Amino acid sequence: MFETIYSGGVALAFGMRLWYRWMTRQRVVTRSAVTWREYVVLGLGFVGILVIPLVHVTTPIFDRATYHLPAWAGWLGTGLFGIALGVLWRSHADLGRNWSQTLHVRQGHDLVTHGVYTHIRHPMYAAFLLWGMAQPLLLQNWIAGWSHLAGMLVLYRVRVPSEEALMMETFGVAYRTYMQRTGRILPRLRRPL
Repeated sequence: MFETIYSGGVALAFGMRLWYRWMTRQRVVTRSAVTWREYVVLGLGFVGILVIPLVHVTTPIFDRATYHLPAWAGWLGTGLFGIALGVLWRSHADLGRNWSQTLHVRQGHDLVTHGVYTHIRHPMYAAFLLWGMAQPLLLQNWIAGWSHLAGMLVLYRVRVPSEEALMMETFGVAYRTYMQRTGRILPRLRRPL
């Protein structure tokens, strides 16, 4: 049952991302920080986030690595995954046509500081990390359950500094000011004076 919940959530998340990708398809890229490293990290993330779990759900290849948790753990994972999907949707909706799957700034790009971006700069990464914490509770398998979190941690570690450098280059003082009042993936407990 929890694998079915997981599969439905993944379909919803990727459908949402495809919709926003379609919305931004015609906007001209004015600045890019995409390198070979970006593609490697995105590829690794894709394998951990989608390919390995999909292989687990559709084949018996990883069955020897299965573990069993009580039902409440699966329901906890369902709740965490639901929150992750909500944050993912909200962050896409707040960015709107400013969203880019890669490190691009498009013509007419705005610095978004409203909605979920009022408190954190990278809510999509927060959502994907929360999803990564839910996955081992839903896909109770040492390989498929933990692959998302492993892939996401690499993606977060490598990509966020490049993304923030691109935003500072594009928005200058406005982005530096924004960084001072927000946390990366968690809201700041204390605001600077």
